[in-house]
Amino acid sequence: MPGRCRGGTETERARALRAAVSGLRHALARHPVELPDRAVAEEELAALAAMAAESEPEPARLRGALLLVLGALGSVSALAEPLAELNAAISRFGPPPGRR
Repeated sequence: MPGRCRGGTETERARALRAAVSGLRHALARHPVELPDRAVAEEELAALAAMAAESEPEPARLRGALLLVLGALGSVSALAEPLAELNAAISRFGPPPGRR
């Protein structure tokens, strides 16, 4: 079926990615504590939002941005759920390299 891929259609995957990025951005904006790597996370979330607008974002680029976001925010328990949603959305674009 055209447009079908692992994790749903291109539109479904991109929509899930956009929703996850938006959710994490909102959660981060509401987080009252100053985070030393907040700027890094915000830059990578902007990059992920731009990639979600592409017709076929590169899974390696998505995963690279995810790693930077997780490194910046992964220790913040208040952001665990939106981080998990972002991880799940990116996972829909395929497994990490070397895992098939």
